[in-house]
Amino acid sequence: MAVMTSSARPLLNRRLAEFGTTIFAEMSALAQRTGSINLGQGFPDTDGPEAVREAAVRAVRDGRGNQYPPGPGVPELRTAIAEHQRRFYGLTFDPDTEVLVTAGATEAIAATMLALVEPGDEVIAFEPYYDSYAASIAMAGGRRVPLTLRAPDFRPDLDALRESVTDRTRLLLLNSPHNPTGMVLTPDELTAIAELAVERDLIVVTDEVYEHLVFDGEHIPLISRPGMRDRTVSISSAGKSFSFTGWKVGWVTASAPLATAVRTAKQFLTYVSAGPFQYAVAEALRLPDSYFAGFRADLGAKRDLLAGGLTDAGFEVYRPQGTYFITTDVAGLGEKDALAFCRSLPERCGVVAVPNSVFYDDPEAGRTQVRFAFCKQEHVLREAVVRLGQL
Repeated sequence: MAVMTSSARPLLNRRLAEFGTTIFAEMSALAQRTGSINLGQGFPDTDGPEAVREAAVRAVRDGRGNQYPPGPGVPELRTAIAEHQRRFYGLTFDPDTEVLVTAGATEAIAATMLALVEPGDEVIAFEPYYDSYAASIAMAGGRRVPLTLRAPDFRPDLDALRESVTDRTRLLLLNSPHNPTGMVLTPDELTAIAELAVERDLIVVTDEVYEHLVFDGEHIPLISRPGMRDRTVSISSAGKSFSFTGWKVGWVTASAPLATAVRTAKQFLTYVSAGPFQYAVAEALRLPDSYFAGFRADLGAKRDLLAGGLTDAGFEVYRPQGTYFITTDVAGLGEKDALAFCRSLPERCGVVAVPNSVFYDDPEAGRTQVRFAFCKQEHVLREAVVRLGQL
């Protein structure tokens, strides 16, 4: 596990001071204060399947998970995660040594960075990136190296990726389906990344929380590529796939040595969490294929609804292949700064969104990009479209 030296602590303190309150907290508070429709933070406005909710209630009543569950996660959930990986991707993991349950994917990412990154190591990550990536790398004492994804298709520049790798590069932190752009890595891109990782002896950490929300293309775990089984930490969670984001149940699947390293760091973060919910998620992972197909179709229709409304309102819309976010550009509306635009949007039309510029090391790269979430009820999206049309 990475150890923070005394000389590295001042640098860490300076880096963490950069972050302050997250943009999600700021925009959600703004939505609540103004009574606006919140299309900023990515959480559904309805609960997931009733059967899964009832499974959690049953676990509480039966006394399963009300006290500390096992540190790696309850056996029922670890087994269900292993079954899920085999069912959807043909991957085999030992639930006792290669599966770890975490407090959401965010903790999994933090624990992985703390476990595998030493002070001064370089971590390459797609930019724009989920804000916890930068914080997790900083807490581990690492140095983040952005690989910028550029509009309109946000595909990774594989030549630039290769050139970014140095003798200090420790790992690649990848996200596909990608938040916030909705990009999904292609089979050829995955193969090229895997070949580079093997050639340069890199560890790859993959954030796959939107794995069941791919509308165009297919989600293929990088860990399934040749040479990647023993050098990949694959991360996912229940929140995005089953619409219970408040339960904070995530997981890691990796080779036993990597999973053990992550577990060593994780035990000093939350130790355990979400006891009864772990049993419910075990049942959720075994839902029939019809659930996953219906879930994807429902969100796909909502994507199309919001994308059409944003286009009609004058936004440049970058149609996402996956996730439940749409990235737009507001330059065509005469706007020059996405952050200022998002802070004024509630007063102008009663809708909240998030500026992509906060997800870049170089804010100029996403200066006029704005992200909207479409994981809301259809009538809410329709009302949002009406309001946005008044800009």
